[in-house]
Amino acid sequence: MDIASQIDAVSRAVNDAEQDGVEVRVQTLAQSYPSPLDDVWDAVTSADRIGRWFLPVDGDLVLGGRYQLQGNAGGTVLECEPPDASRARFRVTWEFGGGVTWLTVRLRAMDAESTRLELEHVAPVDAVPEELWNGFGPGATGLGWDGGLLGLSLHLTAPEQRPEDPMAWQLGPEGKRFNRLAADRWADAHVAFGADPEAARAAADAVYAVYVGEAPM
Repeated sequence: MDIASQIDAVSRAVNDAEQDGVEVRVQTLAQSYPSPLDDVWDAVTSADRIGRWFLPVDGDLVLGGRYQLQGNAGGTVLECEPPDASRARFRVTWEFGGGVTWLTVRLRAMDAESTRLELEHVAPVDAVPEELWNGFGPGATGLGWDGGLLGLSLHLTAPEQRPEDPMAWQLGPEGKRFNRLAADRWADAHVAFGADPEAARAAADAVYAVYVGEAPM
């Protein structure tokens, strides 16, 4: 698995904004895939295919329907715009641990055989305890989304390389290298957002240790 190329293929950003009068933080990841728009749309909206690259999912993946990812978040499908000539989009609530955030996935056809995916995760600032944000930074959720984009990349381009046990892989040498590089890139995004560089690096170290099982959350 070409870990470095996957890390380099993803762009990451952190911004602040306002949504319905509430201050929010916006984390964005984007990656291009050598697959047509319709195929990428099917991969990110079909329950069978989501289970092959991310997590098993139950529920009704239709507008207004409820979904539940195994051992993870659930929510409601708020918006759904299937592919037209060049674009597609869906938006859901992302409900986990008693909190509600929002996830938007946008697809854009680059040409007939390639698609750009942008994932946007929006969370109210006051929904994330200050000590958690200061201690772990955007990597606390960012590393998980990096893992998701890796899974999608393997699903679309090299399904035979997907680890049989993703959790065991994450704790092994290859998974640790992936998470180390991803944590460092989220530190870069954190600094670009305005964080103190030393604090951003410390947060990246802390979140890396959690993801590879070297420290508790």
